[in-house]
Amino acid sequence: QTTLRRAELSNAKLTASGLVRADLKGADLTGADLHGADLMHADLTGADLSRADLSGARLLLAKLTDAKLNGAKLAGTIMPDGTTHE
Repeated sequence: QTTLRRAELSNAKLTASGLVRADLKGADLTGADLHGADLMHADLTGADLSRADLSGARLLLAKLTDAKLNGAKLAGTIMPDGTTHE
């Protein structure tokens, strides 16, 4: 449960990080490596996840309203609704 609102995290290496219930509203995560990260219940409202690697990440119940996912890698990602992205 961390607050990283509007944080500049582009190209950050956050592989397998525990970001459960994290407040990432408006954060810049462009090109970040979030492979296998746990983002359950995270608030990513308005976050920029363009070109981020979210493969195998858990976004269950996360808020993605107005989040940018252009070019993001989502293979094996558990989406907010519980489905797994192919």
